[in-house]
Amino acid sequence: MKIFNKLLKIKEEKGAGYFVLIDPDSFSIENVRKKVNKICNSGVDAILIGGSLLITDGYNEKVELIKKYSSIPIILFPGSASQIKKEFDAVLFLSLISSRNSELIIGKQVVSAPILRAMNMETISTAYMLIESGNVTTAEFMSNSKPIPANKPDIAVAHAIAAEMLGFKMVYLEAGSGASNPVSNEMISMVKKHVNIPIIVGGGITKPETAKQKAIAGADFIVTGNILEKKGNSYLMSKFADSIHK
Repeated sequence: MKIFNKLLKIKEEKGAGYFVLIDPDSFSIENVRKKVNKICNSGVDAILIGGSLLITDGYNEKVELIKKYSSIPIILFPGSASQIKKEFDAVLFLSLISSRNSELIIGKQVVSAPILRAMNMETISTAYMLIESGNVTTAEFMSNSKPIPANKPDIAVAHAIAAEMLGFKMVYLEAGSGASNPVSNEMISMVKKHVNIPIIVGGGITKPETAKQKAIAGADFIVTGNILEKKGNSYLMSKFADSIHK
């Protein structure tokens, strides 16, 4: 079964799915097995791997080990074409549709597409939108893109409708790594009302209760990352999973 179909099944059975995003720069090779075991035993539905920058060594080996030890899908959340590896089960084929930078809307995708085709990699076309979060996030700075204002949900809705019409499989509302404020429940609800494709929401979600609210508002998949890098215990991940599922 394709990974995208597995994700749809998770959404159907659990109400909403839970992804953990891990940055390869945030852990050592020696800690991979322990980290992956914690994630897989905590009710997480899939692991997203990626980062805007790769500063430390060992990326290839880390991805290989994550694949070896993971019992759940590992999905590339790409920062660049250099992060593509055959070990991934699928890749979120992102287009930064909230930007007006053509390189991030189609340019980098053109470079990546032949590589992914040669690997026979499953691609999940995802309309990626940066949402204002109260501070300048890594994603905003590195993409040199102005985010959609947090108090303008109608702009997000229009982008999401366009994404669905263009054939994207998913919409990703991203407040960004280290966001002060997550995407609002109002914006999630409005987008959910106007599109029929799954909605991923990430950035600034630091409490299980907040994650639950995002799922109730209409998020089909919730992503956490930074909070787990800071606290990193399996109990917290389990609490997030319990809050998000059903």
